[in-house]
Amino acid sequence: MWGLALSTLRYRRSAFVAGFLAVFLGAAIITACGGLMETGIRLDVPPQRLAGADVVVTGDQVYTLPKANPSDEDEDTQWGTLPERVRLEASLVAKLGQVPGVKSAVADVSFPVVLDGAPVTGASWPSAALSYRIAEGKAPAGAGEIALGGGGHAVGDEVEVAVRGEIATFRVSGLVTGAQAPGVFFPAGEADRLSGHPGRIDAVAVVGDVTPEQLKGALAGVPAVALTDDDRGLAEFPRALTSSESLIVIAAVFGAMAIMVAMFVVAGTLGLAVQQRQREIALLRAIGTTPGQVRRMVLAEAMAVSALATVIGAFAGFFVGRWLFDRLVGAGVVPAEVVFRHGLLPAVVGVAVSLLTAFLAAYVTARRAANARPTAALAEAEVPAYRGLRPVRRVIAGVCFLGGIALALVTVLFMSGPLSSSTAGPAVLVWVLGLALLAPAITTALVKRVRLSGPMGYLAVHNARSRALRVSAAVVPVMLATGMATANLYMQTTQLDATERAFTDSISADAVLTSADGGLPAGLLAEVRKLPQVGAEGASELVTSTAYVEKPHDNWQREEGWPVQGVTPEGVARTLTLRPDQGNLADLRGDTIALEADHAAAIGDGVGIGDTVTVRLGDRSAVELKVVALFSARTGAEKFLVPAEVLAPHTTAGAAPQILVKAAPGTSSDELTGALAGLAGKWPGVVAADRAALTAGHAEAQQTQAMVNYLLVGLILAYTAISMVNTQVMATARRAREFGLQRLVGSTKAQVIRMMTLESLMVAAFGVLLGTIASLITLVPFAITIGATPFPSGSPMIYLGVVAFAVLLTLAGTLVPAWQAMRDRPADAAKIAAAL
Repeated sequence: MWGLALSTLRYRRSAFVAGFLAVFLGAAIITACGGLMETGIRLDVPPQRLAGADVVVTGDQVYTLPKANPSDEDEDTQWGTLPERVRLEASLVAKLGQVPGVKSAVADVSFPVVLDGAPVTGASWPSAALSYRIAEGKAPAGAGEIALGGGGHAVGDEVEVAVRGEIATFRVSGLVTGAQAPGVFFPAGEADRLSGHPGRIDAVAVVGDVTPEQLKGALAGVPAVALTDDDRGLAEFPRALTSSESLIVIAAVFGAMAIMVAMFVVAGTLGLAVQQRQREIALLRAIGTTPGQVRRMVLAEAMAVSALATVIGAFAGFFVGRWLFDRLVGAGVVPAEVVFRHGLLPAVVGVAVSLLTAFLAAYVTARRAANARPTAALAEAEVPAYRGLRPVRRVIAGVCFLGGIALALVTVLFMSGPLSSSTAGPAVLVWVLGLALLAPAITTALVKRVRLSGPMGYLAVHNARSRALRVSAAVVPVMLATGMATANLYMQTTQLDATERAFTDSISADAVLTSADGGLPAGLLAEVRKLPQVGAEGASELVTSTAYVEKPHDNWQREEGWPVQGVTPEGVARTLTLRPDQGNLADLRGDTIALEADHAAAIGDGVGIGDTVTVRLGDRSAVELKVVALFSARTGAEKFLVPAEVLAPHTTAGAAPQILVKAAPGTSSDELTGALAGLAGKWPGVVAADRAALTAGHAEAQQTQAMVNYLLVGLILAYTAISMVNTQVMATARRAREFGLQRLVGSTKAQVIRMMTLESLMVAAFGVLLGTIASLITLVPFAITIGATPFPSGSPMIYLGVVAFAVLLTLAGTLVPAWQAMRDRPADAAKIAAAL
């Protein structure tokens, strides 16, 4: 059977190419997602400034969420990644230096600065000296001295460096060289003073013949981790930890989607190929071939094609994965310092999954073909009869529909905000799978109700009715592409619209001041309030971070933590639209907090005005805060409000990054922006912008995140679209003999093309209809959860574009091969066998 299968492949070029492309593309995408997941799991971040250290000790950015019952070992433990740098006490340096085997332990401190108008990294020279060297001049030693890693300055030059808007003049004592030397390097004392966190350090660079295990004693009770090899880079770029989770989630979600799509595409392609060989298989059965031999032949042919396709696809998957990774880096989802890793494992998984998918699809198809009676198979070779759905298909379809209903209910009843996509996303695949299983029955029912006028219309309808099984095989890819594209695109636009509206509705400020280095000068807020265009209560600092509730237990706690905003009590009422249901936001002074009312009820047995909650801030610091106000917020937009002076010191920048400004009565937006621009010019790196720029900046950030999803969904849809054309080409190319006979009895080429146009339009219409149903069943619950309306947000042109794309591809995949099939003379075409 293997020899027979291999020998027949060369006579089935269309089936071979179709099957090869389906498996090849699936293997490439699955392997690419595997590479992204491996990169996220390994998270190699080569060190730069700390490359000379053997071990780097830094704060532990992973936070273990508190349990409802700490003594309950059966309760799941959850972890979150802290968003701010977790700093260490400077006294840890001496403690680590006393560990046997340690030659030296050096404190590392880094912070953003502005040099020559551009933001760069400022760092302490003693730790950088482990990896870099002074190429000219000498190392910075005294106050007022710095060393530069670039910028075109010379030794002895005096340069102005801005830190959080404050300008200081330094003399260049030396120029630094090294693999990654750009930056500004300060003496240890100056770095400690300028960092904004005196007495606390970012990391400890340890040199010596020592392992992390040997340092455990010195680190007992300290929230720190000891890193070696490429993990040392995490001490310099802690934001890479967040990208690890993002990469793993992205790879898992879209890898699973790719596997499901591959199952559809491969099963449909192989099924159609076997249907077109029904005469051959029936003849083999008639001359004595057993069902087992037929199964082995079909399986051998499918696996021969799949084996070649998966190996080549796995190789191509490396380049696809690298391309996707570069797009993620460009979108800011992954820091540029993370190294893309694609080892052998993703390729093995891609090959194994693709081969298994092809085997299962081929086995089911071969079993059905082998079990058919030879005489019945011969009778149905040209026109396969539809004998109804098998019970197994009905049961699986019913399970899919029940699963889709369950996901819809979970989305509406239990999900909120961005989390809604975690159930709405899989729902469209479940509905599409269920509809695909019922496609033969649905297509048969739809075709019976179609009426077209004219001879070619009659023939098109007759062909569709007599070939219901083959029509359903062509409808499924169209449905898959339409349903997935419509659902995923409108989920993104709905989510973006809801996020932008929530942000816009929460801000009443007319302008904003921001800083290039992430922190504004301490005295800037007071200067803003002195402006006649603003007034004493028209400005508020805005600090954003993430926090966790430790005590009482938060029943709504999640791994991502809760958004927390630091505000100024005097200006919060005019710059934000939040209005308290209880208490007063003006009381946000000292260790206080304002909570969303429904969330407050879910903390412990419910907390209210005057109660105290323990909150773990983004840098791992725990603070006890008194509740002074409760407010209402849109579902999915819950957050905390605390005084900016409480939150800012616990952020990486250590200062407020924004000041929201409301114009005084009678002051226009242009007058306010002009006054703020004049004030901002006194501080380097400080920028004034109007409300439109504020909302546009937020929308741009959200759009950047959405672009990642558009990219990955687009890749899956491109695979589906190619497979859709693939199926149409294969189905049409097999009808050359039919076209020849039709032309012999008097039909012209134009009439045949008209007939095929009508047939392809029916296929497209059925596929678009089913895809629309699947997407609507998914989008309505999602839209209700996100925007409190059953109508998703987004332009109707998105749907029209998807429909036009599906129709055009279906027409192209049908008419081009039909025209090619009619190049021969009718008499010659009529002699073509069913197998090509």
